[in-house]
Amino acid sequence: MAHNWSDIRRTLSPEQEEETRQYVRSVVEAVTLNQLREARMLTQANLASILGINQGSVSKMEKRTDMYVSTLRSFIQAMGGQLQIKAIFPEGEVEIEQFKNVADPNANSKSAEDSREETAA
Repeated sequence: MAHNWSDIRRTLSPEQEEETRQYVRSVVEAVTLNQLREARMLTQANLASILGINQGSVSKMEKRTDMYVSTLRSFIQAMGGQLQIKAIFPEGEVEIEQFKNVADPNANSKSAEDSREETAA
């Protein structure tokens, strides 16, 4: 027999309800790349076309557990998003800026050139 969720919730303690709420949040916040792509209503072929690669490469990327930050950034940007790298501590979150220019290979070489010019001057 089916039960109404609001009836079930009335039987939960506040602690159990909070645990349930946190679990649901964690499930919603943690998704795989293919789930994210599907949620954005993109096929692997669509994404491959945007990235300029073949569909098989997108499939392989979605299955990887380790990849370059620049590859992940490109994947997210192709879906219309923006990648942020954060360190999470008990005191709060900190965005790691070191990876902001990873997608622009000229950004790092430009700053290196500027440094060399300043050193030479």
